[in-house]
Amino acid sequence: MKKIILLVSVFTVLVSCKTKVSEPLKTEEYTVTTQEIKDIVGYLASDDLKGRDVGSPGIAEAATFVESKLKSYGVKPYFETYRDNFKVGDLDAFNVVGYLEGTDADLKNEYIVIGAHYDHIGQITTVENDSIANGANDNAAGTSGVLAMAKYFGAKKSNKRSLLFVTFSAEEKGLIGSKHLAKRLKEADLNVYTMINLEMIGVPFKDRDYQAFITGYDKSNLAEVMNTYAGEKFVGFSDVAAKYSLFKRSDNYAFYEAFNVPSHTVSSCDLTNFDFYHHVNDEVDQLDYPFMTNLINTLAPVIEKMTNAETQEIKLN
Repeated sequence: MKKIILLVSVFTVLVSCKTKVSEPLKTEEYTVTTQEIKDIVGYLASDDLKGRDVGSPGIAEAATFVESKLKSYGVKPYFETYRDNFKVGDLDAFNVVGYLEGTDADLKNEYIVIGAHYDHIGQITTVENDSIANGANDNAAGTSGVLAMAKYFGAKKSNKRSLLFVTFSAEEKGLIGSKHLAKRLKEADLNVYTMINLEMIGVPFKDRDYQAFITGYDKSNLAEVMNTYAGEKFVGFSDVAAKYSLFKRSDNYAFYEAFNVPSHTVSSCDLTNFDFYHHVNDEVDQLDYPFMTNLINTLAPVIEKMTNAETQEIKLN
């Protein structure tokens, strides 16, 4: 009789262990706080990194910082290391590429690329004893968004499609880093579904009914899909972006050219609301961190729905 009772007890324990539901993640484990964003931008746009120019010690330090963040979020290197090396003339340059495999046996073979350039223009003409173009909005802000996405998906692991988290170098030299990586991935026959690029997301618009615009608005249905996923008018159209062909002026464009898939930049700055483009006053204290945090935390679940849609709902027009 004692043996029967013991067996029943053991069986009950085993069943309870198998059926125990894991505790849901707390929101702070996958979203980002204003302080986290401020800390990331503060490091990348500090005077110590001297404007993160290609080939400089500052951009090498920035790359190491990005790599450490990706590793801490559980995002693996896509290549043998996080670095995707290339040359800019005689200078050594490197994109940083993290990878999170999708959870679905079939959809994991499709990729969404989330990117931003982390380089800037280094030291320029002195203004009031300051020659460092820190590039807080351009584009430490966008880089912080990519890292926030890596944190979100690294914690939740909710993506059916695979994700690449990329910080590009040499954007300021003519989109060299993104052209290099897009070509490399195309030659490897990677199945890219869409590319979302983050650029200058550190300041809000005034008197507009959306948080951010997308470049190349009319080239696909991305804006419509994103707003449906967000449940609000999250992104909109910028006539300034259209006038100056901003679609072709950031790292999304290399993926559009290489893969012929929807590839767009999300931005909250079309230069009508920011006076310090390529200026020494593009400093950390110019940014609106609560706004940026809200934008990023709104974007993350939108991209999550992109990763999990049963069909490719985002299409070129």
